[in-house]
Amino acid sequence: MFQGTGSDVGKSLMVAGLARAYANRGLRVRPFKSQNMSNNAAIATDGGEIGRAQHLQAMAARVPASIHMNPVLLKPQSETGAQIIVRGKVRGAADARAYQALKAGLMDEVLESFAITAKGSDLVLVEGAGSPAEINLPGKDIANMGFATAADVPVILVADIDRGGVIAAVVGTHAVITEAHRDRVKGYIINKFRGDVTLFDDGLREITQRTGWQSMGIAPFFSDAAKLPAEDAMALSNLNTRGTGPIKIAVPKLSRIANFDDLDPLNAEPDVDLGVIAPGSAIPGDTDLILLPGSKATIADLAFLREQGWDIDILAHHRRGGRILGICGGYQMLGRTVADPDGIEGNTQFAQGLGLLNIDTVLSGEKSLGERSGQHAASGAPVHGYEIHLGQSDGPDRDRPFLTINGAGEGACSQDDLVQGCYLHGLMAADGFRHAYLSGIRARPDSGINHTALVDGTLDALAAHFEQHLDLDAMLEIAHAV
Repeated sequence: MFQGTGSDVGKSLMVAGLARAYANRGLRVRPFKSQNMSNNAAIATDGGEIGRAQHLQAMAARVPASIHMNPVLLKPQSETGAQIIVRGKVRGAADARAYQALKAGLMDEVLESFAITAKGSDLVLVEGAGSPAEINLPGKDIANMGFATAADVPVILVADIDRGGVIAAVVGTHAVITEAHRDRVKGYIINKFRGDVTLFDDGLREITQRTGWQSMGIAPFFSDAAKLPAEDAMALSNLNTRGTGPIKIAVPKLSRIANFDDLDPLNAEPDVDLGVIAPGSAIPGDTDLILLPGSKATIADLAFLREQGWDIDILAHHRRGGRILGICGGYQMLGRTVADPDGIEGNTQFAQGLGLLNIDTVLSGEKSLGERSGQHAASGAPVHGYEIHLGQSDGPDRDRPFLTINGAGEGACSQDDLVQGCYLHGLMAADGFRHAYLSGIRARPDSGINHTALVDGTLDALAAHFEQHLDLDAMLEIAHAV
């Protein structure tokens, strides 16, 4: 099990890279994360939602993704509360304090899912959540040491040197966790190192002397990680600058942005400048396309969008003849109204949309969930993706569908065809569609980018990176000693 000295230390990519490295050695590898908190979800092969990171890790291990690889997924929908997904299905919602009391009752299901994941495998790589040093949290832990103890798995601690204070982070973790938990930690990894790793030799000696834990190596910073789907919206900060490419796309960073892996294939295109617009910043006037992404809370993010003045920017962009594409929650925002009569998302039951699509949306408790395949209505290019959304949208602009799925129209287009939207996430990963869509913005040669092959090749490069810099044999020996 790979636990971290904090969030965003690189645990997810560590597990993904090691899954590919051990799979390349011929081992049957499976990823597992008992509890994840992310609005960037994916659809597992056996149906249901899991964290995007576990979906990528399954791809790295070259196995189908399963709901049992991430049995508990928390999807934040307010500052203090989250939707609770258990084994791929909505179990309810709870605020942070209520969930601390609830999670102890989930351990049996978590352990059962772990056993299902482990069956038939040679090696299971488990990812922790946050840090085991968060000893202030009440309730029974199912994400870090509580799970490690219940499942009897050894732990490797991952620390991020790029953020500074790495010696204190590792030694401090050792200081605050219990003696039994210290004994469960068999080693540590220093991650995201920049420069000459030998300059940290004294640091390794200090950490080992103060903790008794064995170093498993130093992993230099892997810059191509940006080519892989990110789990956390923090990664979007890397996309907040604009370059000089001819096709300029702006994405307002909503407060509850969800399933933003739609952006990854666009960011890989050499002639696309993709800028994620930070709150408080205006959408640039030279933008070709404004892409409104998914949201975990459409009505709340509509209010947030207006607080930033983005509604004014979007309407002005449209008056100038600019294109707008909404996906899932962004699609709902483009319509006339969004109603939530049952309070699914919160206390606000009605909101005026941006009025750029002649549709109305009504949210309901039943979630539309699953993989979908179809065609782009304008070009006929095939698309494949997934739906994760509440509610249905209807209105005259639905008579001009953006896509067709199973022979039926999906999404909508405005009368001037400048505003379009749909519920299908992941459609930009379809290379033919992506080229056709971008060509509709500006004439361009086909870049030849195969996004699936790009991700797969990056996973192989990450595996080779870890093979070179980490002691994979030692970690395998630790795992087999259990």
